[in-house]
Amino acid sequence: QVQLVESGGGLVQAGGSLRLSCAASISIFGVNTMGWYRQAPGKQRELVATITSRGSTNYADSVKGRFSISRDNAKNTVYLQMNSLKPEDTAVYSCNLYYVGLYYWGQGTQVTVSS
Repeated sequence: QVQLVESGGGLVQAGGSLRLSCAASISIFGVNTMGWYRQAPGKQRELVATITSRGSTNYADSVKGRFSISRDNAKNTVYLQMNSLKPEDTAVYSCNLYYVGLYYWGQGTQVTVSS
């Protein structure tokens, strides 16, 4: 059973920064792609950013230039650095990985950006 535990969420003013962490219970060295997703109240879950085992990254247009995804295979952790936060970034942020034929999700961490 793979477990993902997110942390680092909280309440921040617009323009502020937060760094989210996602710790996996397995070695992520061989995991190809890991990602961060978010879901705001009343909206569908959307992709925020992904990172491959080679370090290639992909971002949603709404966060390009503001968010940065990274991974530390030695710590089995993926990070999401969020800068210049906007009220519309308010959501529950969850990390995801695909492993041995299954997708796994963390429980999520709440990010609230006040105007």
